[in-house]
Amino acid sequence: MKLLTSLILLPFGVLLAADPNPKIDYVGFTALASDLEKTREANRVSEDEFIRLSKEPGTVILDARSKDRFEALHIKGAVHLAFTDFTEPALRKLIPDTATRILIYCNNNFENEPVNFASKSFKVALNIQTFINLHAYGYKNVKELGPLLDVKKTKIEFGGADAPKS
Repeated sequence: MKLLTSLILLPFGVLLAADPNPKIDYVGFTALASDLEKTREANRVSEDEFIRLSKEPGTVILDARSKDRFEALHIKGAVHLAFTDFTEPALRKLIPDTATRILIYCNNNFENEPVNFASKSFKVALNIQTFINLHAYGYKNVKELGPLLDVKKTKIEFGGADAPKS
């Protein structure tokens, strides 16, 4: 049996084959990522702004790392849903209102914690994927922690089994 794919013409004459699996849309993903580039940049926040926003009622801090890493060390007050578990029902159960302000962060926001915040390849840092996916699921009020912070010097408080004891 021969598998047929359609071709899509992009600007500058680039041809891409449409994915033969109707549940996978690479072209749509790249278009969404491109469309969100300026939105993402405008919604990256400083350490102080992240802390300020996290204290406002109705704000959710979302940690999309693995359950093990979350349980060991996370931003205090964060809720957890592993990126691999992002589905519409799972997101709606955790954050029912798509207008909710969601603050996100990932491993690549922190240094000097090589186990619980192990650096990922910067081209595929979890923040990027999380931001795009949340928007794809209808969450438009997403703010991303922007800077790289030293775990031992940041003003952000941590929770979890490996959190510094006060």
